[in-house]
Amino acid sequence: MTTYEELKARGLIAQVTNEEEISKMINEGKATFYIGFDPTADSLHVGHFMTLCLMKRLQMAGNKPIALVGGGTGMIGDPSGRTDMRSMMTNEQIDHNCECFKKQMSRFIEFGEDKARMVNNADWLRDAKFMDFMREVGVHFNVATMLRSRAYENRMAREGGLTFFEMSYMLLQAYDFYMLYKNYGCNMEFGGDDQWSNMLAGTELIRKKLGKDAHAMTITLLLNSEGKKMGKTVGGAVWLDPNKTSPFDFYQYWRNVNDADVIKCMKMLTFLPLEQIEEMETWKDAKVNEAKEILAFELTKLVHGEEEAKKAQEGARALFSGNGNTENMPTYTLSMDDARDGVFDIVTILHKSGLVGTRSDGRRAVEQGGVSVDGEKVTDFKATFTPDAIKGEGIVVKRGKKKFCKVNC
Repeated sequence: MTTYEELKARGLIAQVTNEEEISKMINEGKATFYIGFDPTADSLHVGHFMTLCLMKRLQMAGNKPIALVGGGTGMIGDPSGRTDMRSMMTNEQIDHNCECFKKQMSRFIEFGEDKARMVNNADWLRDAKFMDFMREVGVHFNVATMLRSRAYENRMAREGGLTFFEMSYMLLQAYDFYMLYKNYGCNMEFGGDDQWSNMLAGTELIRKKLGKDAHAMTITLLLNSEGKKMGKTVGGAVWLDPNKTSPFDFYQYWRNVNDADVIKCMKMLTFLPLEQIEEMETWKDAKVNEAKEILAFELTKLVHGEEEAKKAQEGARALFSGNGNTENMPTYTLSMDDARDGVFDIVTILHKSGLVGTRSDGRRAVEQGGVSVDGEKVTDFKATFTPDAIKGEGIVVKRGKKKFCKVNC
């Protein structure tokens, strides 16, 4: 099976501009492709996971990835699929986030000479002069055509509509592809299924400015629609940064995906052979849980390394088997500064350990019967625990079915 055929078999590809030529370039390792990353946080999350896995697959086949971070476009924010306007960030925030991205991406792709490269579109956008940009780029875009694109439909339908500031994003993304093509020989752009209009704009801009023989391709994948579904949980985004989402919580997230999504995630995100995954597709009942364990282990290993994946798996198994071994469970150590009148209340424990985002969330979780300590349900949000009860082995605090933490002081 060729690389391109495998991408299709794994359910990644949605549509392409020229399948015959694109598949040939990918299979022969001749694609220099780029994928954009919007630096709105200092960590990537599982919504980016599919993108990173794709870049790794293509690099393994000899193709060259370009990770384009939006140090320039990040000052605007892509309106695709959004109903509100993103808050603006400072240059310093954006630059910091870009540096964090590269460290995380390095676990998936190899940077270096004649390998993967990271490029920041701030290099050509931050100092661009408006009138020069409009003369060079703006003259190639028809407003009526732009307004019919999916990228703007949600914002146009909401009160307040679409600002010119946001509308310019399509021009900027198209210009990115043009600059990457001209400066780095980038001949292909990959993106999510909500990016199709923006991507076509880049291909067209290259042809208009450099002639019909200019060779640029676009290929859209089921990245954003599926990635965004996978990128959210009850507690918010699942981050790739272990300081934001622990390896244990990361493992638990994948261990608890819906039964119907296990095989889909296996195909899109793991590097297990398709034949092995197709065999798992026949598994029923209790065997589905075994498939979930395999999925969780493989993905945690990709992001955090094999040692952390083993710890997370052992911790999860110990927790569910009830054998009392909490060695590999996430741990939080309370300070006496967290105590009130010498004791720790359950809401403080939940909040400080990160099991809830706010004290109000903690109180609500207790009132709704979703909190237990050492296997015993806590029904009173005023319940307290003395330091002596928490010292030593600590207590295992559980919120809902998926979030656990060993708490001591």
